[in-house]
Amino acid sequence: MASQRRDPDQRPSPEALLEAARREDSPAGKLKIFVGAAPGVGKTYEMLSSAHAKLKAGIDVVIGFVETHGRAETEALVRGLEVIPRKRIVYRDQVIEEMDLDAVIARRPKLAIVDELAHTNAAGSRHPKRYLDVEELLSHGVDVYTAVNVQHIESLNDVVAQITHVRVRETVPDSILDRADAIELIDLTPDDLIQRLKEGKVYVPKQAERALEHYFSPGNLTALRELALRRTAERVDEQLLNHMQANAIAGPWAAGERILVCVSEDPRAAGLVRYTKRLADRVHAPWTAVTIETRRNLQLSDKQRDRLADTLRLAETLGGEALTIPGVGRRIADDLIGFAQANNVTQIIIGKSQRSRLFEIIRGSVVHDLVRRAGNISIHVIPGEESTELASPSVQMRARSEPMRPKPYVMALLITAAGLGLAELIQPFFGIENVDLVFLTAVVGVAARYGLWPSLLASVVASLCYNFFFLPPLYTFTITDPTNVAAFFFFMLIALLVSNVAARVRVQADTATQRIRTTEQLYAFSRKLAGTATLDDVLWATAYQAALMLKVRVVLLLPQDGKLTVMAGYPPEDQLDDADLAAASWAWSNDRVAGRGSDTLPGAKRLFLPMRTGRGSIGVIGIDDDRTGPLLTPDQRRLLDALVDQGALAIERVLLVEDMDKVKRTMEQDRLRSALLTSISHDLKTPLASVLGAASTMRDLATRLSDREK
Repeated sequence: MASQRRDPDQRPSPEALLEAARREDSPAGKLKIFVGAAPGVGKTYEMLSSAHAKLKAGIDVVIGFVETHGRAETEALVRGLEVIPRKRIVYRDQVIEEMDLDAVIARRPKLAIVDELAHTNAAGSRHPKRYLDVEELLSHGVDVYTAVNVQHIESLNDVVAQITHVRVRETVPDSILDRADAIELIDLTPDDLIQRLKEGKVYVPKQAERALEHYFSPGNLTALRELALRRTAERVDEQLLNHMQANAIAGPWAAGERILVCVSEDPRAAGLVRYTKRLADRVHAPWTAVTIETRRNLQLSDKQRDRLADTLRLAETLGGEALTIPGVGRRIADDLIGFAQANNVTQIIIGKSQRSRLFEIIRGSVVHDLVRRAGNISIHVIPGEESTELASPSVQMRARSEPMRPKPYVMALLITAAGLGLAELIQPFFGIENVDLVFLTAVVGVAARYGLWPSLLASVVASLCYNFFFLPPLYTFTITDPTNVAAFFFFMLIALLVSNVAARVRVQADTATQRIRTTEQLYAFSRKLAGTATLDDVLWATAYQAALMLKVRVVLLLPQDGKLTVMAGYPPEDQLDDADLAAASWAWSNDRVAGRGSDTLPGAKRLFLPMRTGRGSIGVIGIDDDRTGPLLTPDQRRLLDALVDQGALAIERVLLVEDMDKVKRTMEQDRLRSALLTSISHDLKTPLASVLGAASTMRDLATRLSDREK
């Protein structure tokens, strides 16, 4: 098919090829998982039906463990398949039957059927969980068919508990689903499943009645069904991307919508992000905001850099993914199309260009290039909103401090003088034609080591030395031969161009090195936050990392009983003065920056910034140092925003875990209270029934009873 053509200009992804090679060359067995939204949808039935089809195809199939739950249809499918006898384990005076793992391995079938993947094995078994038994079977080269319900998947456990108010204790890690070679979703509508329950095809009648009253409500089943569909779709989507990347297939394959929005420092970029969010919500598609980093980014002003950073943060806040991609092609459109094809993007959104026609003729147009090269990808050209600006309060920034240092200029003169000496030595042997190369080498060395301005000085001095010492008449700046005039002019021009290019490469290298260092520190910080489980540890790690990277003092305030309270600081800080407390409270209440260097309460000692997540502000961070004036440079402000975002997410995670624990404790208290009331009512029923019976007897038979009987 045309849509499956390999792109001759695109190489397969090395990671995808390695994964494909690992799966093909691995001696491990293949794993197929049958996933269902709830018990009774027919996972075991479908698994056994597939096993019978494999048996008819000549595949050696055995049943390691299947639980029929007394269902006649399932028991009928077990017949005709070889069943490995179960292992009997005595536990607490009870005999429990488990899968005999050693017997299955010794039997060495091609395919083993192992039901209930999330099952917890009896004490005394080799593995505590059945999924570990499955992993051992796979390691011995045995293919496995298994089944699991969506509520048993570890990452969805909390979501299912919130929906059904029932927490499932037996779970399997998501890595099991990720390593599966095939996943088959067994789907059944809520009405059909409820009907199966009523007919007794899932549980016995009494158990079915309880299930219908609690777990198996139509709303719960619909929500669980959506979870199962989404989780299966995520896995299938990952397999599709790996296949396309491993085979260098030019996308998109429109199996599902994916949206890409191109952002830049343009003030209308925020409007494009909001438009993309609305479009993604309408089509229920994931979306990504991408900016291509080129040499032009180094020339952006601080205001433009801040606007671009805020636009990417807005995309993350609205639920999208924000990426900065280094430009590797001659055209930005080529980088965008390459990313879109590699990630199976189906729609690209870009802003309408406001540049003149003459500029587009000379420099080209990204919009026109995208439209011409997009192929099957839809391109949306949006005019955007002229007045769209991200509402960021004014904060004074400290200028980048680069003091005047004489050493680079002195070294530039010394290196040029050394080049002059070397040129004098080689001229008698190699002629004047090679003298200019010596000077150019000196200029490039100065530019690579000391930057632009020292290299420009070296270029001018080298040009003058070339004229004074080597162009006749010697030892004068006068040039009589027109040919030498041209030689001097082109030498000086080339020296200036080479110094400029070399200095620009040095700036790019320094910028890349600094970005790598910052990225490594942020990555280490994120790993540290991921390993913390308590609020105090998260707060301390955030305060320490911000103080370390920005060389400032840090305090963190969170609301406690309706009042902002200092929760952590580095160095430790327990009290704030009234001006700082007022600025912190204002920043918290208005979700804006306040304090030192801002437009609001600038008399405070510290600068306070709200810590936001997708759910709103969760706290305030304050910074200060011993210097006077603005605290941060624009680059430091963007770094602080990144630190605050990571810290805020970690704080929110810990708070959510604490809230879940409170909910669990409340549910447990309610359960105990209900059990206590049930017990008390049962204990009171017997005497009350006797009293009521006697009283009703006296009332109804009063006329027939004698005084003695009364």
